[in-house]
Amino acid sequence: MRYEAPDSLDAATELLSSEPGVSRILAGGTDLLVQMHAGMTEPDLIVDIKKIPDLRAIVAEDSGFRIGAAVTGAEMGEHRELKSAWPGVVEAVELIGSTQIQGRATPGGNLCNASPAADSVPAMVAAGATVTVVGTEGTREIPVQEICTGPGQTSLKKGEIVVSFKLPARPSRSGDAYLRMTPRTEMDIAVVGVGVNLTMDQEGNCIDARVAIGAVAPTVLLVPEAAAALIGTKVDESALAELASAASAACRPIDDKRGTKKYRIKVAGVLAKRAAKIAVERAGQSL
Repeated sequence: MRYEAPDSLDAATELLSSEPGVSRILAGGTDLLVQMHAGMTEPDLIVDIKKIPDLRAIVAEDSGFRIGAAVTGAEMGEHRELKSAWPGVVEAVELIGSTQIQGRATPGGNLCNASPAADSVPAMVAAGATVTVVGTEGTREIPVQEICTGPGQTSLKKGEIVVSFKLPARPSRSGDAYLRMTPRTEMDIAVVGVGVNLTMDQEGNCIDARVAIGAVAPTVLLVPEAAAALIGTKVDESALAELASAASAACRPIDDKRGTKKYRIKVAGVLAKRAAKIAVERAGQSL
């Protein structure tokens, strides 16, 4: 096995594209090192990307934020402006592992590990986040939900790296939230995770919304029907009931040791309602 730690994107993409064997990217390593220890992967090349400046910064951009793919969860949680604008996104990232893990785990790794139960992904999808992907053939900007194609699988081409996440400008009277259900209160992966992002007008009507659900299908689901249940309403109990029904109807879960299909479908609706209520409350605080 060969270990490389380039200090530029060009060098990293060249290493990855020219390796004939199995290559893996090391950001925080909280998934990769566990998989290697368990014998799930034996890479011929590991490319450590933490020395590349573009991947290690959080910067304000176009009234939104650009977050490097190798920024840690702890760093996101300590960024006051980011946490104020996108509390749901930050809270989702902060649910990944323990305090020690937070000092290493990254949003880029959480996305590219391609677990259906990844916590940061539903929140990012609900936020309308995009990712910048760089490879030897150039740069492309794509929605977060287009990266994962199945459990452990992504749409990334050989040699490509997720460089950063772009969170859009935050309209006034907007709020987001992420909630998950786990068998244990901490240190576990989601049975269901739901992200809700919405904007209200001066009269208290919802004028825009996005709802995303994780751990209920091979990839995170963006659910337009759930968003439609909120738009044009005051997010009252009737709208929340329709939201819950739409969220549950979109689920395509499996039975496993964490929960049954029936349980996951029910919980998805419950969490959607709760997350929407939190998002509405936060929207009222962002006047």
